Amino acid sequence: MSKKNKYKILIVLPFYGGSLPIGRFAANGLKQLGHLVEVFESPLFYSAFQGLKKLRIGSNRLEYLEQSFIQVVSQAIYAKIEEFSPSLVLALAQAPLTRQILLKLKKQGVPTAMWFVEDFKLFTYWRAFAPLYDFFAVIQKEPFFQGLRNIGVKNFCYLPLACCPEIHKPLVLNSIEKKRYGSDISFMGAGYPNRRKAFIELLDYDFKIWGTEWEGETSLEPLVQEEGRRLEPEEIVKIFNATKINLNLHSSIKSSQLVSKGDFVNPRTFEIAGCRGFQLVDERSLLSELFKPEEEIITFSSIEDLKKKIDFFLEHEDKRNEIAAAAYSRAISEHTYSHRMERFLDFIANKTNLSYVRGDSLSEVDLPEDLRDELEEFLAHLGLNINSEFEEVIHRLRQENGELSPIEAALLFLDEWKKQYLKNK
Repeated sequence: MSKKNKYKILIVLPFYGGSLPIGRFAANGLKQLGHLVEVFESPLFYSAFQGLKKLRIGSNRLEYLEQSFIQVVSQAIYAKIEEFSPSLVLALAQAPLTRQILLKLKKQGVPTAMWFVEDFKLFTYWRAFAPLYDFFAVIQKEPFFQGLRNIGVKNFCYLPLACCPEIHKPLVLNSIEKKRYGSDISFMGAGYPNRRKAFIELLDYDFKIWGTEWEGETSLEPLVQEEGRRLEPEEIVKIFNATKINLNLHSSIKSSQLVSKGDFVNPRTFEIAGCRGFQLVDERSLLSELFKPEEEIITFSSIEDLKKKIDFFLEHEDKRNEIAAAAYSRAISEHTYSHRMERFLDFIANKTNLSYVRGDSLSEVDLPEDLRDELEEFLAHLGLNINSEFEEVIHRLRQENGELSPIEAALLFLDEWKKQYLKNK
């Protein structure tokens, strides 16, 4: 992608779930690259959506109401698209974009993409929706690639997860934070069956479990921190920083399969690395492409192997720090959301012509002399400066409320003039 091409991108978030923070991190990465980004906040509608379940009505009526609700939210997304006129609509997995709206966008020539950050074997709705998107990014390779080909999807690519350096970073914690979040070993995540079974073997360690869905496992209850509440990303980062050994066991719904030896690499792998935390990760087939085994990442293949490596690395702090530092260097240099978004946009731009924002800065715009004095104060109010691109200034301005000042009116008039001039040129 040319550095001169700055795109207007609308990111559509899901109501909730693991892809929600990933969408926010992707938006951050795009902004870091200089693109003009809007985020459709689907979570704003989630409480109302959940409220439908409290109506005490039959399952058929409830399903009808839920589908109707999603239709309304999808129409709201379409209204946002009409208002924003994006170069690209990027949806995260489970974003509430309906088939009807996606077909409408395709007919109108509005490019759409999805980043499917889920396991294709468990979440099979991709079969119905992947053909509706112009571009489809996934966190797995074969046999997923062949599955996409089989349903006629051509424009797909492998796009692993990442870290967000503005959030996932090394921290200096105070004594209170170290005591609250720190331990010899910890795990942050939901209580899947394989994790429950594996962690029962670790009761003799200084072990803290963080996250949700750990109810019903009596032996693990003393290890679950703060009643298993949902944590904010900023708190999770403190855990990664305060822990000597961060356990990273990928989820499996089969309790007999403690180490599933699957393919995709979860976001926790990159996030811990971004915090310069040390981690032990279960073996994954795609992991060695991302981090060098034994140098930047340490894996385990069984509960016996895990316990052996826990004992070794608890005794060798220098080795932990060496590996954590190497993983951090790799993550920051190759595995950030800016890296991922740049790669995805390169992939898309090589296959279609995306409309892009003109690179004129406001300093190059010919404003009347008597308005120049107001310019710097106005830009500071918007959080911008004299070198900000004209398109971004207009975008921020249209989000403001209240009566227009002379400088605002002049800029909006100039924007309308430019649209007409370029249209008729």
